[in-house]
Amino acid sequence: MLSKIDRLILNELQQDASQSSAELAAKIGSSQTVCWRRMQKLESDGYIKKRVALLAPEKLGLGTIVFAHIKLNAHGRANLDLFSKEIQNINRVVECYCLMGEQDFYAKVLVKDVYDYERLFFDKLSKIPGVAEVKSTMALSHIKNTTEIPIE
Repeated sequence: MLSKIDRLILNELQQDASQSSAELAAKIGSSQTVCWRRMQKLESDGYIKKRVALLAPEKLGLGTIVFAHIKLNAHGRANLDLFSKEIQNINRVVECYCLMGEQDFYAKVLVKDVYDYERLFFDKLSKIPGVAEVKSTMALSHIKNTTEIPIE
């Protein structure tokens, strides 16, 4: 069970993980020592997976987002495992989920433009063994894009 201090720490770290424990302690009204210990405990308990910098994809030439809905031709464990392994090797795929329903996987892909996606599709996605169908949609704009998890 998370304490009030734990929730405050997690919320603050989601805003800015580069804060020192002293800065964080001042913001949440705690001592630096208590704050540091709680952060260490939250990390060791797996609440904090890692601390990263969030980059601007458009500044790096990857401003187009494509969502690929992928269907496999068979659903055996071997096919799912092989697909999961292969999709890990495509660095433009930044998220991938196994689904229930009509499609088997949903992948978020960052590319330069539609032509860049076309190359990725023909050179990599469509060549993964077991892929029967890929339906792609392109995002026109961001309505909401956050990494923050609601902590209540």
